[in-house]
Amino acid sequence: MSVKRMGRRGAAMAGVVGLAALGITATVSSQSVAQAPQPLKIAVLAGLSGVYADIATGQVEAMQLAVDEVGGKVLGRPIEILSADHQNKPDVAASVARKWYDEGVKMISGLDTSSVGLAVRKVAQEKGQIDLNVGSATADLTGPACSATGAHWVYDTYALAQVTGSAAVKDGGDTWFFVTADYAFGKSMEDQATNVIKAAGGKVLGGVKHPLSTQDFSSFMLQAQASKAKIVGLANAGMDTVNAIKQAGEFGLVKGGQRIAALLIFESDVQSLGLQTAQGLVLTTAFYWDQNDETRAWTKKFRAKRDKLPNLTTAGVYSATRHYLKAVEAAGTDDPKAVMAKMHELPINDMMTKNATLRADGRVMRDMYLAQVKAPSESKGKDDIYKILATVPAEQAWRPLKDGNCPLVK
Repeated sequence: MSVKRMGRRGAAMAGVVGLAALGITATVSSQSVAQAPQPLKIAVLAGLSGVYADIATGQVEAMQLAVDEVGGKVLGRPIEILSADHQNKPDVAASVARKWYDEGVKMISGLDTSSVGLAVRKVAQEKGQIDLNVGSATADLTGPACSATGAHWVYDTYALAQVTGSAAVKDGGDTWFFVTADYAFGKSMEDQATNVIKAAGGKVLGGVKHPLSTQDFSSFMLQAQASKAKIVGLANAGMDTVNAIKQAGEFGLVKGGQRIAALLIFESDVQSLGLQTAQGLVLTTAFYWDQNDETRAWTKKFRAKRDKLPNLTTAGVYSATRHYLKAVEAAGTDDPKAVMAKMHELPINDMMTKNATLRADGRVMRDMYLAQVKAPSESKGKDDIYKILATVPAEQAWRPLKDGNCPLVK
């Protein structure tokens, strides 16, 4: 067989065989073989199906946008993105996270659902790897479950309760009844809001818990109505919040003089409800697409990848990923401890974050915004849904470091 027909690989192999037959040892210098750099693996683990699907959809594209902006590489290494649906199940999430970390993934973000966030936090601590939590709300992530290689990026139950709860009480809503999702997030949300309400001089008259993904809120709304509370606080999220608000309307709670406080609500929820139903709702957010020229420009780039209105979780995954990649570049390594040291050292600046710092307990100290859903008459189009009422400085929005019981804080 001719060398030409064998091809270059066949010719090389023939040469090696020939050398071996002559008893000559062929040594190939390591410098002569260009080794392709190993990719830096990062991942989104999100609830891409089920009750939070509308919220989480777009997080993968947001991470990709952050990667694209650094040219797809860091330290000369290509960046590879993995993604998976945790199905809102902590055991599934922990299993995926463990597998990913064992296979070389260096950072996981997304992580909506508090029980999922706490489960992955344990795995990340066990493996000494980085989790940048965006979607979970439980404040325990910067409290008893804080981590030297973890961060809580966008919102938590303390800030949501502090900003929305105190505003509602100041506006006359001094009696509350809670409709709460029966898992870690709901309990934490209700507990934090109760503390805020009582500190502001209000009272909690009662509450009821519902399973995740509840379709029928009729019995819960009847109890809320019977309580005569001025505010019905919804300590839930996603389609649970949407269904609760719709059925509160059907049972005439608002027409009867009660107000609804949705402690965690997203743009997709408001659009699902429609402004006629959602108008007047007061909420807390860390990002709104139409805040300024920078947020509008970023939204245009995001929508070129996923044509939907971005929310604070999609913006948060982008923000966390960009800061992580900056830290890897600055550290000159993907070693988790070195990278986290740089993440704490460098200020956080992007379209949703200005000169924020990463606190010792893993909390990103960002300003938060009190917003209100517009009335139909105020809106200029289907995406024109919020008006920003106030900016709440980070020091006022977040739990004081000394009160979190984080083991890292002495």
